[in-house]
Amino acid sequence: MDLLPIVDAIRTFPGVTRKNAIHEIVRLLPTGSFVNVAASEGEDAAAIEFGDDYILFATDGIMESLVKTDPFSAGYYAVLVNVNDIAAMGGKPLAMVDVMSIKEERICSQILRGMERAVRKFNVPIVGGHTHPDCQYQAIDISIIGSVPKTDLIRSSDARPGDDIVFVMDLDGYYPSNLPAVWDTTTRKDDGIVQAQMAAMCTVGKEHLAHSAKDMSNPGCIGTLGMMLETSGMGGWVDVDRIPVPEGCSDFIQWILAYQGCGFVFACPPECSQRIVDIFSEVGCAGAVVGKVEDSHRLTLVSGGEKAVLFDFSMDIITGCRPKKD
Repeated sequence: MDLLPIVDAIRTFPGVTRKNAIHEIVRLLPTGSFVNVAASEGEDAAAIEFGDDYILFATDGIMESLVKTDPFSAGYYAVLVNVNDIAAMGGKPLAMVDVMSIKEERICSQILRGMERAVRKFNVPIVGGHTHPDCQYQAIDISIIGSVPKTDLIRSSDARPGDDIVFVMDLDGYYPSNLPAVWDTTTRKDDGIVQAQMAAMCTVGKEHLAHSAKDMSNPGCIGTLGMMLETSGMGGWVDVDRIPVPEGCSDFIQWILAYQGCGFVFACPPECSQRIVDIFSEVGCAGAVVGKVEDSHRLTLVSGGEKAVLFDFSMDIITGCRPKKD
């Protein structure tokens, strides 16, 4: 496989490049002096000490372009992305609140219908929020809380040299005609299966199988791995030929850039890799060991005998975050 077009596509993909401003914001809002904050910048969710558990806290806003073109999906994905962030930490989502900015009642109604469907799909309630009823724009933002036992927390920032890199993805999905960067695996699927896929991350946490994990989000599967390695201060390699792909996949670059309805990347001890793959196989996801974590600052793609450096973190920045650790 020709690696140079893949490298170029990932490095210039807006799902990757728009993350670059994060480190500038984080620099202005330090958390190091707050002893109850166990995880914050660079993680999928913050972890706040609460007895024997961590309260997980995350938020996401939906891009203006999606709100304009498909407000139902905007409402639906505002829920989905938050639920995925809690799951990625090995946690159970508990409740959400929303902030809606409204210009047109028609758009607002469609957003609400999308949120209602997602609340039922993922079985996580929206318990309150705030409405701006007199805006000159439309927007939807959601915050979520979850919980996880302290012993079961999975961070983004703990990948270790020698870890296997494992990708798990639900290959049973489709690209909506108006969302070509989204691999939709949830809207047409039974609610119970979707909820079981999220709960599989709790099993990974309880069995202490992974050092690190992230949900495959806007940067795509390899871009998400890049964020995990960057926050861990690690490098690694990925064999692109090992990445699971749907049957009949005709555009590999579209696939690796897609937001996954259910997809996770793990860094784990080699002896735990098959167990992770098996856990997700039970809920309809495919998995594979696709590479290795290395004590370096480079993420390299390989295919056959070819190699190409995707990111050199001594120079490149995705988020620029170096999260707090215990």
